[in-house]
Amino acid sequence: MATQSTPPTDTAQSSAYDATRHAERWIADYCARSTAADMLCPAADGSIDPAWTATFAELAMVASDDLGHVRERVQRHAVDIGTGFRIADEPDERPWPVSPVPLLIEADAWARIAAGVVQRATLMETVIADLYGEGKLVADGHIPAALVTGSPFFLRPMVGLDPPGGRHLDFIAIDLGRGPSGEWRVLADHLRAPAGAGYALENRLAVGRTLGGLQARLNVQRHAPFFAAFRAGLAAMCKRTDPRIGLLTPGRFNPSYPEQAHLARYLGLLLVEGADLAALEDKLYVRTIGGLKRIDALWRRLDPRLLDPLAFDTHSQIGVPGLIDAYAAGNVVLSNAPGSAVLEAPAFSAFLPQLARTMLGEDLLLPNIATWWCGQDAARTAVEADLDRLLIAPAYHTRPLGLPNGATAGADITGADRAALLADMARRPQDYVGQEIVRLSTMPVVVGDTLEPRPFTLRVFAARGGDGEWTVLPGGFARIGEHPDARAAVMGEGIWSADVCVYGPDPVAPVSLLTAPDSLHVRRNPGTLPSRVADNFYWLGRYLERGEALLAAIRVMLGNSIDADGGAVLSAQTVGKLVGLIVGSGAAPHPPALRRADLTAFARTAMEDEGWQSVATINRHARAIGEGSRDRLSSDMVRLLEAPFPTHRGMLERAGSLQRRYAAIAGLSAEHMGRTAAWRFHDLGRRIERAMAMARAIRLFGMPGASPDDLSVLLDLADSQITYRQRYPTGIARVPVMDLVALDPGNPRSLAFSADRIAARLAELPVLSDDEMAEPQQAQATALMAIVMTATAAELDADTLGDVERRLAGVSDALARRYFLQGAEPLRTSELTLA
Repeated sequence: MATQSTPPTDTAQSSAYDATRHAERWIADYCARSTAADMLCPAADGSIDPAWTATFAELAMVASDDLGHVRERVQRHAVDIGTGFRIADEPDERPWPVSPVPLLIEADAWARIAAGVVQRATLMETVIADLYGEGKLVADGHIPAALVTGSPFFLRPMVGLDPPGGRHLDFIAIDLGRGPSGEWRVLADHLRAPAGAGYALENRLAVGRTLGGLQARLNVQRHAPFFAAFRAGLAAMCKRTDPRIGLLTPGRFNPSYPEQAHLARYLGLLLVEGADLAALEDKLYVRTIGGLKRIDALWRRLDPRLLDPLAFDTHSQIGVPGLIDAYAAGNVVLSNAPGSAVLEAPAFSAFLPQLARTMLGEDLLLPNIATWWCGQDAARTAVEADLDRLLIAPAYHTRPLGLPNGATAGADITGADRAALLADMARRPQDYVGQEIVRLSTMPVVVGDTLEPRPFTLRVFAARGGDGEWTVLPGGFARIGEHPDARAAVMGEGIWSADVCVYGPDPVAPVSLLTAPDSLHVRRNPGTLPSRVADNFYWLGRYLERGEALLAAIRVMLGNSIDADGGAVLSAQTVGKLVGLIVGSGAAPHPPALRRADLTAFARTAMEDEGWQSVATINRHARAIGEGSRDRLSSDMVRLLEAPFPTHRGMLERAGSLQRRYAAIAGLSAEHMGRTAAWRFHDLGRRIERAMAMARAIRLFGMPGASPDDLSVLLDLADSQITYRQRYPTGIARVPVMDLVALDPGNPRSLAFSADRIAARLAELPVLSDDEMAEPQQAQATALMAIVMTATAAELDADTLGDVERRLAGVSDALARRYFLQGAEPLRTSELTLA
């Protein structure tokens, strides 16, 4: 075991000494419960790698002897970073689970793993090129034809098509398992849309913030050079010297969408969906607020069969018609090439060892787990004879009839289920593989306040650099099983993840994707703004403002009027108007009467019933936009949007809590969002929605004959009570109230202020022509501003206010028509610029 630390002679060293003692105790207790297959267990000579002692000493420096505290701390950092994931059929995202204990791998050991990954990537590139090219491997009998043509991942339209850049694979992921004797073996290959690199980044950030000294103590290799190389590799395959590169996502309902947004932001890629893109004349464009902009490469996270409904699945609603034509013309790079996932099928693992000897002249450095494809008679017979000792799995990931629950240990399939499996294997043997059941090594994980051994798998990533050579991410991430059972089949996907630190004796250069401190390059434009994103930011502003206005009406109705006398009871007539305002918004049905109990039930519906356009419904819409805009919103903004609905006992308390949340979001957008085009659309949404709400409120509560209660409510809805009382301490009067809430250009809640800001924001947005003539949305905003600015408080009537509402709707429609071009709408190339 490790040598005991010596007590310090200097009191300044006492903290480090205590941390080392805690580390030694944790390791001793842990090793007493683990086995020799564990990553931390003693070596043959009984010693423990000092790297593990240093790691646990860092943990102790953070949390003394409270391991539970350090687990909570690293998880809190992960939440702050903002990456999550979604389970299928679950409406809400979950936070990404990170263990505070990283997996440590020494640099020499990692070099052997990396060499095996590069060899495997090279082999798979060669095999894929042959399958979609000459087809000699099938013709010469090295690969059964049925294995290829029967695979749902084999895309016939790609046969004979040379990928731009001359390669099919640019980014891959490989799952590895470490056996009891320390050898690493390949469990699975991921080629379609390899996920997890963003989670590896998050794990490194969260653990780095928790264990700040570990990088220097262990010389941990960094992730940034890998991602810089991958970005350079994509750019090198493009035809233009300054290419525009996008990350193609299926959208926010994809399980790893938060990771995709995180990667796009980190790599400086444009996060796009299929509706953002258009193929025209064998080139690919993104629909932006400034017209169509050329896209040179896509790192796709979309199933290849959904990429282009004209080439593959005609039912695809999220693909880009004509994309494959642009690809075939060499005008857009797709990473990875469509069809490359043919080797991802578990059935191919049965043939890769022999293919390595045939094509590379060498054995695999990282062997597969033993696999038998049942499409061959001898292999099927062997699998059936040894069923209880094997894992029975789908050959192509799609679950066949005999495996309704997916991969299952043969010994666990009994009775009628076994009969059904054998019957279907006889009918369609090509749908099944048998694989050996792997026993995995374990690593430490914090369970409660103790360290427990749990099995793990390692996901490793490899990418092409600017020179076309493969580079391997030093570390990847580990997935940790929930239960002590060390069988890979039992572990499944695991419930925890861990950072993987590759360490060694040599110092590591502080490489980063951030701009160098002495860089002279200055840029104030954040880049291309897709029309869909502009649309989202506009409606985020409208929803937030709509929710705030509705909440204000509910609070006033419940008696929260900020009156000088401390909250007088409103008249039945005024309450009736408030009810009408809320009913008119679609938030709730009209109550049977205006009794307090009826109004309380009415308010509850308007706040919480998602069957109506309630505050809760509006919040849900805003939250959906926030989830789909992670690459452009701060984590604080996203957390506020995703916060659960308040559960305070009283209605007014719940409403007050929500009002404060709206105020916090408004503060973030006003003081923390850069004045980019995205912010301008967000502000436009707020101003248009606020002006519409104020016009309706003024028509209800500010017309001739309005009572003092009506005018007080109007001031409340405009959040202008204090301002009015300061200006007019003698009492309330209609004309001064109308001037303040409608025509005062210095009141941010007034119609005049909103009209001015709407015109100003539209003037700041791009136009298509060079003639300096106003576009329709700008002209309509100018006309609206002229009406408001030339009106007088005494003469402002319901007809004028109605005209203001109609013009606001017209501005909104013109804005949407001009900037929110997406979906199936025909391309108006005569109006749009191409760049």
